Amino acid sequence: MKKRTKLPFILSLVAALFLVLGACSNSDDKNEEGKEDMDHSEMDMNHSSSGDVPEGLKAAENPTYEVGSQAIIESGHMEGMKGAKATIVGAYDTTAYAISYTPETGGEKVGNHKWIIHEEIKNADKKTYEPGAEVTVNASHMEGMNGTVAEVESAEKTTVYMVDFTPTTGGEKVKNHKWVTESELSASE
Repeated sequence: MKKRTKLPFILSLVAALFLVLGACSNSDDKNEEGKEDMDHSEMDMNHSSSGDVPEGLKAAENPTYEVGSQAIIESGHMEGMKGAKATIVGAYDTTAYAISYTPETGGEKVGNHKWIIHEEIKNADKKTYEPGAEVTVNASHMEGMNGTVAEVESAEKTTVYMVDFTPTTGGEKVKNHKWVTESELSASE
């Protein structure tokens, strides 16, 4: 009888150990600058969007990846994204920003979120914001993001892409995902 009462306890300990080890393995994700990339896989992200773009955003004239073409996503903003085959839905020339902010809905600070674009900054100046600048976010990529005051971590003038893809982990197709930068894509095989 005692063996049966110990089994659930042992299984609970093993499950807890796997959770702790899994959390630790994600904490070592660093980008080129040595800053920690935020793992958004457990956060409420609006993976799909309506496809609407911010006012003033201009389509790229000669994008590397043309609308309708396919590419491989080389970044992992969220679980199942890295290695997924993407269909290009839109290509736009702008400045992409990595930002850190505390969600309006509360919770932990989100560090190095990639990406919002210049046109998603409320009352944006014409000039590019430098790292350390504080900006008000006018985008809803994640719950609690819209309206927050964020700190710019980095800025990159680039072509950004809106993409459709099916996560490599399975699940529903993500439509009109905003945003992937040109350097985060590679040619489809």
